[in-house]
Amino acid sequence: MRLAVTGASGKTGWRLVEEAQRRGYELVPILRPGSLLPPELEAAGLGPAVQRLELHDRAALTKALQGCDALVIATGARPSVDLAGPLKVDALAIRAQIAACRAAGVGRVLLVSSLCSGRWLHPLNLFGLILVWKRLGEQWLEASGLAWTIIRPGGLKESEEQLDQQGIRFSGPDQQESNSIPRRLVARVCLDALTDPAAVGRIIEITSGADQPAQGLSDWLATNPA
Repeated sequence: MRLAVTGASGKTGWRLVEEAQRRGYELVPILRPGSLLPPELEAAGLGPAVQRLELHDRAALTKALQGCDALVIATGARPSVDLAGPLKVDALAIRAQIAACRAAGVGRVLLVSSLCSGRWLHPLNLFGLILVWKRLGEQWLEASGLAWTIIRPGGLKESEEQLDQQGIRFSGPDQQESNSIPRRLVARVCLDALTDPAAVGRIIEITSGADQPAQGLSDWLATNPA
């Protein structure tokens, strides 16, 4: 599979690219022009495959997606003084990526969103209504006609230690409100979802903990049909 990843310089994005490379994907990491390539991707020899562009540049994005089988959208607004940032990144940029996928013939799209997406009464909305715009981006993807999956992780952790001791709690939309999950596990779940037909058309919330039983995504999907 030829896989494009937008937001590939982000903390979740570079882990997605790294995990995908380990699984044998042909990769197209997509970064903004001013973003630094993470050292992990430099070390993996992925520099020549990188595409640098602005997500609102539809022509450039469509060209970058040519020949790709799937796109993982790992872009996300960060808290800043620009309160319009979440609107631009988590909504309008999602719409631009959907349009580019259609133009380039990319039929499979996975969006990394957030737990509590769409909720108004949440502290994160102090940063430009970030969860409100995330839900709008999700809704545009749901209505796109593409084969989509939305992954909503809880609080994202940088820890890479004892990942094998973390069980993942899977649920449908709006069933979890708190708890966290390492970014590395988010990356792995996203890649599992890409290759499981049962994940298409699903919003899946994920958190993890040592008290959670070990369960893979496919097992959960098999016992929790849409």
